[in-house]
Amino acid sequence: MFKIVAILLVLLPFIIVVMASDPDPINDFCIAKSADNSFSCKNSSTATVEDFTFSGIKVPGDFKKTSFSSIPVNSNVFPGLNTLGVSFVRADFDVGGVNVPHFHPRATEVAFVLEGKIYSGFVDTKNKVFAKVLEKGEVMVFPRGLVHFQMNVGDGPATILGSFDSQNPGLMRIPNAVFGSDIKEELLEKAFGLSSKELSKLKKRFSPS
Repeated sequence: MFKIVAILLVLLPFIIVVMASDPDPINDFCIAKSADNSFSCKNSSTATVEDFTFSGIKVPGDFKKTSFSSIPVNSNVFPGLNTLGVSFVRADFDVGGVNVPHFHPRATEVAFVLEGKIYSGFVDTKNKVFAKVLEKGEVMVFPRGLVHFQMNVGDGPATILGSFDSQNPGLMRIPNAVFGSDIKEELLEKAFGLSSKELSKLKKRFSPS
């Protein structure tokens, strides 16, 4: 009995990893019948090359208002990605623009600097920061579930292309999750040492519009 328990304890982490990953496809591809139902595939004979190409990130997003914009590319807008376990994003930064600390609960991200200079990094579970300035052509990886961030430190606009090993990586922006949610205000005041006036300003800034 002890041997069986020991074997299960050894295998458990690997079982969890497999269960947490996107499932392997059982067909060559699966073009969803609709964005609301990715489990139901169209007849493969009706698929066209247009299902497997996407042109929605040829130009930057509008970053003039907030100095940052992102264009997610997933199976909702790019049908050919469905069931393949991948997705990506284009992020554009004005000078000084910031992609606030955030994390993806279901995916590791690889970020490629297409243009500009980006201060980029992540924080591990021991609160150690891994960060440096990346220049055009350089790449950085953000392990799954770890908080990461970027800021344009160059003299002109910057662009990053990020790829994920999940078709639905998820996104949790730390400021929005904390100050834009319905967490009890008394708790936030005590946790961050904020006055009610300071907290009110933060909640106004990060609450969903």
